[in-house]
Amino acid sequence: MRGAIVFLAVFILVLLVSLGYSDLPPGRQIYNSLKVPTTDYSVLGLPATTLIVAIFNGVTYGVIIWLIYTIAERARKPKPQTPPQQQNQ
Repeated sequence: MRGAIVFLAVFILVLLVSLGYSDLPPGRQIYNSLKVPTTDYSVLGLPATTLIVAIFNGVTYGVIIWLIYTIAERARKPKPQTPPQQQNQ
């Protein structure tokens, strides 16, 4: 559950940053590699191209940070120790 919160927090933060600076990699490169024509269509007062690039950036950075968080959480948890086996005499 905490991993989902980390993903959403990073997604929203990067989305907002990307709306102000749409040339932040890799969103623009992903958009250009799809060979989608640039449009002047407006969505919620923002150019559709800028919004799509911001979403690509949010998802990309969100997944990367989520993976780092998940790996760090698993490395931090102590491994359960198995009790020593008792010998029958």
